[in-house]
Amino acid sequence: MKKEISIVWFRQDLRLSDNPAFVAAAAHGEILPVYILDDCAPVACKMGNRSKIWLHHSLKALQESLGGNLNLYKGNSRVVMQSLIEQYDIKNIFLNSCYEPWHAEQEDAVKVVCNQTGVAWHAFNGNYMWSPEEVLKNDRSFYKVFTAYKNKTYGYPPRVPSKIAKNVIGKKDNTNKITLSDFDLLSESQQYQNIESVWAVGEKAAQKKLTFFIKNNLSGYKQGRDYPAQEHTSKLSPYLHFGEISPAQIWHAVDKADVGSADKQAFLSELIWREFSCYLLHHFKALYKDNFKNAFDNFAWKDNQDFLKAWQSGMTGYPLVDAGMRQLLQTGYMHNRVRMVVASFLIKNLNIHWHEGRDWFWDCLVDADLANNSMNWQWVAGSGVDAAPYFRIFNPTTQGEKFDRDGDYTRKFVPELKNLSNKYLFKPWTAPEKVLEEAGIVLGKTYPKPIVDFAGSRKKALELYKKL
Repeated sequence: MKKEISIVWFRQDLRLSDNPAFVAAAAHGEILPVYILDDCAPVACKMGNRSKIWLHHSLKALQESLGGNLNLYKGNSRVVMQSLIEQYDIKNIFLNSCYEPWHAEQEDAVKVVCNQTGVAWHAFNGNYMWSPEEVLKNDRSFYKVFTAYKNKTYGYPPRVPSKIAKNVIGKKDNTNKITLSDFDLLSESQQYQNIESVWAVGEKAAQKKLTFFIKNNLSGYKQGRDYPAQEHTSKLSPYLHFGEISPAQIWHAVDKADVGSADKQAFLSELIWREFSCYLLHHFKALYKDNFKNAFDNFAWKDNQDFLKAWQSGMTGYPLVDAGMRQLLQTGYMHNRVRMVVASFLIKNLNIHWHEGRDWFWDCLVDADLANNSMNWQWVAGSGVDAAPYFRIFNPTTQGEKFDRDGDYTRKFVPELKNLSNKYLFKPWTAPEKVLEEAGIVLGKTYPKPIVDFAGSRKKALELYKKL
């Protein structure tokens, strides 16, 4: 009797543990594990260089976990799936849903093929704790305020993570000659290659990262997360984006940790913020490109390429901003508080459209996530849901003095200022010439002068925002 074969369609769930689609498929019998490189996103949202590098190593790790039975394909997902259905007489397709607009369309196209060929479609929510249609107001409309959404989620406990399926029978498509190297995901630019030396990638690395965070950095998280020189952030965001670990796994591990309630609740709230961003993208599918508040559609943004390049390269003359932007370039990551500071500076002091920041982060971050990236940039700009008030403009000098008071973070990424005392570290332009000379600094040569006056640019920003 011919064995029934089911496809497991991997996408943003590159793990075997707590993978509902994989577990369900394994219970059916023989599986054909499939990953299709089908970057169907609009040009501005196609994978950035850092995401490609991470994906390469993540697929390599998943391939090893599957004993070499992960089948890689390139091209249109509908076409690939239709071919596999015919070739192997597939009876079931199992997958965990994605919520980016084009990935939802991708699913719909494959689902049509399944309906036409009599293949059973099994979709699960393995990438989030709640599906976007699950947490709604009583009138079935969606929440636009985070706190209200968060409070509602308390009535929907996250599912208990499932264990790795045992005795899985994986099938290799020996007619397919595509290998991981054919995906051509590794950038030739040295600017991006150092990611491999900074991060360990894959499901096992994700579990180790979670264990380390709970053991060493969860205690003190509520306060410590604001200080970039401290190691109180989890750095789990790229693993979550690629699905090397599930939010349910993180939630339950943190929830049962022997740590103070305030620290646990502060961290779990950040997980819910991630859920909220996906939720908003699902209900407002243009979130990644259109202002949620249409009053911003006619905002007077400036097109200043010199300012933009200075910001991108960490050469603005504001040390905390420059430290953050250089951390991004060097590691593919930036501390969350510093992300808010550099975003505020670009939008409100340089008066540059949030799209420019969104696009730079998209290319440079290892944790580039459409929903998170879009919602957070709109939050800072004031154009989004539950956004920051227009008058909230982060002062990079006072932010540095408060949250990096010893200067460890700033000196690490802006070493040309390492000999400058804390008194002047975040405002070197105010230091006497003798102090600068002793520190080996020549403003305008070894380190840039501020590209804008903070007070003046803040005043202009407030005037523009008030016109809205």
